[in-house]
This record gives sequence, structure tokens and C-alpha cells, in this order.
Amino acid sequence: MHKEWHINYELGKKAFEEKKYEAARIHLENVLSEKTTFADVYNMLGFIYYLKGKYTESVDYFKQALKINPHYTEAALNLSVAYNELGDIDKAKDVYFDAKKVENVGPLFLDPYVEGKLANMHADIGAIYSDLGLYAEAADEYKKAATLRPSFADIRTKLGSAYRDMKDFQKAIDEITEAVKLNDKYLPARIQLGLTYYIMGEHDRARQEWQKALGINPDDRVAQMYLSMVGGKGK
Repeated sequence: MHKEWHINYELGKKAFEEKKYEAARIHLENVLSEKTTFADVYNMLGFIYYLKGKYTESVDYFKQALKINPHYTEAALNLSVAYNELGDIDKAKDVYFDAKKVENVGPLFLDPYVEGKLANMHADIGAIYSDLGLYAEAADEYKKAATLRPSFADIRTKLGSAYRDMKDFQKAIDEITEAVKLNDKYLPARIQLGLTYYIMGEHDRARQEWQKALGINPDDRVAQMYLSMVGGKGK
């Protein structure tokens, strides 16, 4: 059965880390049959072919890794070593020193899949900080996640909630309002926006948000509970 490319990606990386290079090669080449934007896949395959003594093939893979990410120092070093094995000493020297001179002049390209994984990792770390009451640290992680995935309403909501816990109410309102704009049917954003207004003492605005939440889902117990605090009724 054909595996999705992202499953092959994870299995390939795991096999590579465990030095199961033949299994890694199969998975990573399956990735390239669908996705050709991962510099690390080309670098790993280059290393595998280098170990097989197929230096010309390894050079091609390392070059492709550097084409995707010119700042990939490990791939540059590997390419230099592969050129050296082919007896091309001048190219071996040039490619490594050229890589060291590349200036980091802006954000590197990241595949959307990798961006999503990084965003989720930052959000998970933010949740841990939040649970520990370290709200400034939580906000920093959620900001990193939001930078990678600015259109994720859940991340914006969590960032806004962290600001609220820091008593920075304006930033909290800004972020959670943005989450509502991104997805006006996303219940947690409506509920958290209402809670923020409630803590600020703006009970009428809190009531409005919780009523809107119940308009989306009349059975939501959290919205019902909060609304009862301000004597409101659902639609």
C-alpha cells in the first residue's frame, strides 16, 4: 500500500537516525516522488549514496540540497567531501568556502509541512509554560507559532489568552479579535474574547460574545456557564 509522503518522511528520518540506511533510502526516495522541497531529504540521500561509494550520485543530491537551502552548511561540507573522493580537489575547496561566505539575508524557505510542525511544537511548548504560570514565556512561544502560521485561529486565541493572563488586555483583545476574523465560527475564540471582556469589567460585551458562541453551538456548556454569570440567555 502506498504511504503518504509525510509518513515516508518521518519513517525515513527515523531509519536514518538509527543508521538503517537502506530502509531510509527507500522511504526518502518515496518522499521525492511526491515532494521535492526538503533539503534535508536530499542531504540524507546524498550521505547514503556516499556510504555506498556512489560519489557522483551523492554529489547530485548534495547540490540539490544546497540549491534549496544555500545556507545548509552540513550539506556543503558533505558535498566538499564527496568532491574530494572524486578527486576534484578545487571544487571541494570552493564549495565549502563559498558556503561559509553566504550571508543570512532573510528568512529561509520552509516547506509548509515543516512550518506547520514547527508551529505546533512552539504552541505545545507555550501550553506547558502557560500551565506553569509562566505567561510571558508562553506568549513568546505562541508568537513564534503565529509567525509561522498567522492564519491559525487557535494559535491566535492562545496567544491572546496568554496576554490576558499577563494583564495586557489590549494585546489580548487584538489577538483574539484577529482569531475571530480568521474564523468567526471558531468557538474557543468567542468564549475567550468574552472572558477577556468580563475580566476587564465589560460585562455587556462579554455577554454578546458568549451569546454569539451559543449561536454557533447552543449546547456548548462553557458558554452556557459563563453566560449565566452575567444573567444572559442563549439564542
